[in-house]
Amino acid sequence: MGLALDRLKSAVLNLKTINDIFFTAVASERPECMRVHAEASGWQPVSSAEVYRRVLAVARSLRAWGIGKGDRVALLAENRWEWAVADFAALAVGAVDVPIYPTLLGEQIAALLADSGARVIFVSSAAQYEKIAAVRGRTQLERIVVMDDVAAPGATLFSSLMGRASAGERDLEFELAAKEVAPEDLATIIYTSGTTGEPKGVMLTHGNVASNVNYSTAEFGFLPTDSCISFLPLSHITARHLDYALYAQHVSIAYCPQFDRLPQAMTEVRPSIFVAVPRVYEKIRQAVEQKASLSPVKRRLLKWALATGRGHMAEIAAGKTPRASAWKLADRLIYAKIRGAFGGRVRFAIAGGAPLGLETAGWFASVGIRILEGYGLTETSPVLALNTPVAYRMGSVGRPLPNVQCRVAEDGELLVKGPNVFPGYWQKPEETAGSFDAEGWFRTGDITRLDEDGFLYVTDRKKELLKTSGGKLIAPQPIENKLKAHLLVAQAALVGDRHKFASALISPNFAALESFAAQQGIPVGPRAELVRHPTIVAVYQALVDEVNQTLANFETVKRFRLVAEEWALETGELTPSLKLKRRVINEKYAAEIAAFYADEAVSKPAS
Repeated sequence: MGLALDRLKSAVLNLKTINDIFFTAVASERPECMRVHAEASGWQPVSSAEVYRRVLAVARSLRAWGIGKGDRVALLAENRWEWAVADFAALAVGAVDVPIYPTLLGEQIAALLADSGARVIFVSSAAQYEKIAAVRGRTQLERIVVMDDVAAPGATLFSSLMGRASAGERDLEFELAAKEVAPEDLATIIYTSGTTGEPKGVMLTHGNVASNVNYSTAEFGFLPTDSCISFLPLSHITARHLDYALYAQHVSIAYCPQFDRLPQAMTEVRPSIFVAVPRVYEKIRQAVEQKASLSPVKRRLLKWALATGRGHMAEIAAGKTPRASAWKLADRLIYAKIRGAFGGRVRFAIAGGAPLGLETAGWFASVGIRILEGYGLTETSPVLALNTPVAYRMGSVGRPLPNVQCRVAEDGELLVKGPNVFPGYWQKPEETAGSFDAEGWFRTGDITRLDEDGFLYVTDRKKELLKTSGGKLIAPQPIENKLKAHLLVAQAALVGDRHKFASALISPNFAALESFAAQQGIPVGPRAELVRHPTIVAVYQALVDEVNQTLANFETVKRFRLVAEEWALETGELTPSLKLKRRVINEKYAAEIAAFYADEAVSKPAS
């Protein structure tokens, strides 16, 4: 045990600020600090020296525009090298950056820019520029910088800034100023995506983020030969924290701006580290199952391989490769092909941003892939707990980080303290005060439990618990995850707060559903008609009945409705981390939800 603790201590980083991360990343000459895809030439390496030059060039531009300590600089872009460079440059001059999801509408962006008081914004493309140009008069923006070389009246092109620094140049004044930024200085304002309410600006200091990076990956043993694809939105703290941790440990980062390019990027980059939100893993699983469903032979083969894998899950959970001949055969026929979808070289598969679900974790373990699930919040920079290669328990979110204090309140809510916990919400003192108890513990809003070995289990969001009219509490996420484990289900939302029973809205996996319908000779016409077809409804009823058999009676889904839409980020039902926006769903399907409980209204006596 003592030797293990010594190894952990030696792996813990000693970063004080995010600027320390930047200087660590560029401290030694590395030919591949990041990788950038160009249509004509494929993936091109960018050296650490070139990253330094580009950050220096942008930092000089910001200083020339009068941007300094405390000024807000917004970022509105997909994942690309310019995002990272603008981020490091803004932080180096002491500015506070404000990342904004590129999927937001102009009206939404204007509100965030006005609230933050951003003076400069970096945008990725002509489309993003048009959004800003249309609302600029309602903001305090003085400069718009466009990353693409496009016509943008009144804006500055990112490429024009690059001439402000020369190859191989070092700037002592720039470096000294960046190193004067203190841990307590504000680094970023991140607006939460608002699953249940309006977005709030989470303030994170340099010390908040750096202290979290110091410990989050200490037990992984990342190497300079490792690589990772950056595709989760950098506007989200999970993706940003990951990139910082990788830069600090000299891991090469490949930027993938479009999610639909991810499968190709995985085969080209062949990452050794893969980090995704649970919905990405669910989609990979469903793609495998759908492909297998097209052939009776493949379907039986996958079923056999999964059954074989389940017999060796303990070995996979322990990080071992089973030696049984049946497992080796299944590995050659099935498991290796699934690993190939990840590029075939992944050493670490990590999940965060939303609950993974035991069904998804178990399925991947059955095919030889151990997913290391973590947990945190934007307000905690974000990691609070994480399964690691040396401490893993399926179904849990791992053990809390060594520098995080945890306490479970009487009602099950997790309370935390630590150097990673935010100082408050931007210009919202009342909301800030309400987020801490009288002793200074931050209220996470999550219902949790700790087992005897210190592993943390998250049941659900406290605000999302459903309370039946009979007083029973139902945690929706575990039930929704059980429903989503089926190939034909893309998303599910449990409803029924203050009613006698729970019901579900189910958004089908239409690719799989339409394929199934065609196989059954059911006309694949408009989706609104397909989801009401008696045979289709009966199939989903069987899925719901199967899930109900695993639930307590008061938790069972008594009624459900198939919706004609596949919920997505673009249509507003999902957050950028692909969690349900329950408020949006409740409003959008108010009539359907009311129909679930129409007979309750009839049976109630008049008041």
